[in-house]
Amino acid sequence: MGRCTASLCLLPAIALALAACAGSSPKEPEPNIFPTDYKRDIIATLTRVLDDPTNVREAYISEPVLRAAGKEERYTVCVRSNSRNLQREYSGRADRIAYFFGGHLNQLIDATKEQCGNAAYKLFPELEKMCLGQKCE
Repeated sequence: MGRCTASLCLLPAIALALAACAGSSPKEPEPNIFPTDYKRDIIATLTRVLDDPTNVREAYISEPVLRAAGKEERYTVCVRSNSRNLQREYSGRADRIAYFFGGHLNQLIDATKEQCGNAAYKLFPELEKMCLGQKCE
């Protein structure tokens, strides 16, 4: 009874090793950290997604607020602007909503009236000054 086979003797050692690994697994990030660099994140994203990210007009932004996003809450920011298309013509006012996870921009999509229709917008001059290339200050 005091003797064990090699495989049976290893079981407690394997179980102990797995328990140690499970205890040191990385923690899930906190999803609702206030996005302190939200303007910079939004500008960087719009620089990549707008047809012509220069000479944006009528730029407005809301402060980050926690709101329902599916079954969870996330910080969101509403952005309103009038940008140019590939023909360098203004396309008209567009509203977008930015979703943040862990304090960083996760998604920037077109907003519905329900999402941003009642947003408390303020001027967003940093977006209107956005430029590309070496002529930027």
